[in-house]
Amino acid sequence: MRVDVMAFPRPLAETSAVARDIADAGFNGVLFTEGGRTAFLSAGVTAVAAPSLEVCTGVAVAFPRSPMVTAQIAWELQEATSGHFRLGLGTQVRTHAVRRFSAPFDPPGPRLRDYVRAVKASFAAFQGEPLAHSGPYYELSFMTRQWSPGPIAFIAPNVDIAAVNPWMLRMAGEVADGVHIHPIGEPGYLRRTVQPNLAAGAAAAGRDVNDIDTIVPVMCVVGDTEAERTHDREHMRNMLAFYGSTPNYAFVWDDAGFEGTTARIREKQKTGDMAGMAAQITDEHMAVFTTESTWDGLADALRAKYSGLASRLVFYNAIQERENSPERFRRYGEVARQLSAEHSQ
Repeated sequence: MRVDVMAFPRPLAETSAVARDIADAGFNGVLFTEGGRTAFLSAGVTAVAAPSLEVCTGVAVAFPRSPMVTAQIAWELQEATSGHFRLGLGTQVRTHAVRRFSAPFDPPGPRLRDYVRAVKASFAAFQGEPLAHSGPYYELSFMTRQWSPGPIAFIAPNVDIAAVNPWMLRMAGEVADGVHIHPIGEPGYLRRTVQPNLAAGAAAAGRDVNDIDTIVPVMCVVGDTEAERTHDREHMRNMLAFYGSTPNYAFVWDDAGFEGTTARIREKQKTGDMAGMAAQITDEHMAVFTTESTWDGLADALRAKYSGLASRLVFYNAIQERENSPERFRRYGEVARQLSAEHSQ
């Protein structure tokens, strides 16, 4: 399988060096999240600094940007990466969309479906087809040669969406080229929820589900000493507690056999008890939601856990090691090389 590293955009002057280090370490690509900094500018710098990398937004916030604006940026990035860019899109949550971006939000699922179709209609227009998208939320109908970026030497970028609940997963199967799984998307959730809903959406649209990539972040607890693994373990415990506080994700924990996890975490959150939040994540949770291994065993452990479930793995906690422990970052890259070498055979 292909292996990417998850990265957070940082000052652009630093991004070239980060991109080259990711490529040198052995990763196939880099997935840029979007928070306080945009994902697209980092993707552009990476395309120039490390042209061998596959570059993905994972994910960019859709609604504050016109579908045409997003399509134009993605088109240029597809050209800059020689056809190795993936446009990952997400809804964010209502508070951010409405109060931070002053953008429309409701209804998020149907709006995102229309958005993806509008972006793809824009791609077709750049290649010379009439611009003709008329949906419930977006209408695009005017494009002259002067305002089109024009054809490029590569196919249109893949358009992926972030999805957690069954409706969004079915929608991904209907209109997207790939789906970004949430970091708490453990293998049981992939089998119970992701695969059947992707397949249902694809079947409804007359598509082959095998053409839809499943992009899965993995949280690793890895080391050859107990001290190494303890450090990772506690970091991941805190991250799982953070994600566990979100009510929309409660069903993932419940379906995995950990009923009430979100409610217990939120009780601690209300009092500002961060340590108490992390304490709700037990060793049993860790065994399901993370992959623990020695370095030599990590590739086999990931293969056993995700083979047949993921098209691309995204190493969630590798990039932080670039500065904290370059040796550990290099070893993550070696694992990526092992997994991707098997993919190419």
